[in-house]
Amino acid sequence: MTTLPDRPGTALLVIDVQNGVVEGAPRRDEVIANIASLVDRARAEDVPVIWVQHSDDGGLKEGSEAWQYVSELPRREGEPLVHKRYGDSFEDTELEALLAERGVGRLVVSGAQSDACIRSTLHGGFVRGYDVTLVGDAHTTEDLTQFGAPAPELVIAHTNLYWDFQKAPGRRGGTVAAAEVSFGAAE
Repeated sequence: MTTLPDRPGTALLVIDVQNGVVEGAPRRDEVIANIASLVDRARAEDVPVIWVQHSDDGGLKEGSEAWQYVSELPRREGEPLVHKRYGDSFEDTELEALLAERGVGRLVVSGAQSDACIRSTLHGGFVRGYDVTLVGDAHTTEDLTQFGAPAPELVIAHTNLYWDFQKAPGRRGGTVAAAEVSFGAAE
């Protein structure tokens, strides 16, 4: 249903599954295994896998160990890597151009942090006209309860809940489990 003309394709976004981002995250290994499964399926179906990697002047300095992607998720040569400095993976990056040249109008989103870069990218894609599907068991976030945030599992559950009901003229959101992801056109 995307509002983007002549863009029937789907892409898998893998956002910020970096050592310093997912270290200590709840269900880290399960989430990474679910993402790895999605990557394998996307590759088998010739669906573009687009990797997103955050850097900043704090704990995610480019080239540092914390900045590196987790070893369980190796990127293949030829799969695009988008470098970003803002939460929204579209903001000041080449993501839109990469998606346009591949005819992508639907995004399947996985990665970290649920309440930051995942949420920002979901909304960023949606307002740009994409159908955006969140993989409910393939994203995670850190524990920020010391700052007054809900427990990570509640943040994840709330993100899954509210995104499941997103819709707008000509496009839709939605949340599905990794095992239920279809890389075909949105129904």
